[in-house]
Amino acid sequence: MTFRLLTYNIWVGGQGRADLLAHVITACRPDLVLVQEATRPDVIADIAQTTGMAEWRAFDRQSLGYISRLPVDHASWHRPRVSHHAFVEIVPAGQAFRVFGVHLSAVHSAITERRRVFELRALLRSVQRHEPAFHVLAGDFNTLAPGATLDPRRLPIRLRPLLWLSGGRVRWRTIKTVLDEGYVDAFRTLHPEEHGYTMPTWDPHVRLDYVFVPSAYSDRLVACEVVKHADAVAASDHLPVLTEFNVP
Repeated sequence: MTFRLLTYNIWVGGQGRADLLAHVITACRPDLVLVQEATRPDVIADIAQTTGMAEWRAFDRQSLGYISRLPVDHASWHRPRVSHHAFVEIVPAGQAFRVFGVHLSAVHSAITERRRVFELRALLRSVQRHEPAFHVLAGDFNTLAPGATLDPRRLPIRLRPLLWLSGGRVRWRTIKTVLDEGYVDAFRTLHPEEHGYTMPTWDPHVRLDYVFVPSAYSDRLVACEVVKHADAVAASDHLPVLTEFNVP
């Protein structure tokens, strides 16, 4: 039996783009969708109805939400004091594993990278109580993986000064922190030579969206793909990531 997990940043609530987002999601046939920037519950409700999904939850001004093909057994939101966004913890119906949805602080700079590391460590402390059971960390990490490069010329003009204040470069430590804690990057594990860029949809040149599983369960990974549906460019500024893995 396999489980299909989609992580999708729908961009400032998705207002006016619910049908496009629903088309992208329907094509992926997910069991569970982790939604970032799900700040408009009415939009999430519309998407769930259009896609025929059984359950959804989202809250005003709360980034993390979800849409599920089946009712979930447990869903809770946790916001450590150091975190800009709460993360969501979900147990899909009838399953023994947990999914943790993440949306770390944005902006490419040394200061925000340090904040992302603090946020991530707070999340990992919460996850530790469930180890060593199988679980998934997924979402918009807003950071680059080790070895990736950022071209400052392709940043929005309003964000370039923050990078310059960092000396023109950032020591990307967030993803390394996840890997050092014993997780594997699902996309990189299955596609060691591909870029996997997820943002922006009209000119993809950075990978900000990730899925991680504990290294002891890496053999459960079946597929992990950046979704390039025809409606994706207009639907959001992020491309979603679809991961399929085996479950007992």
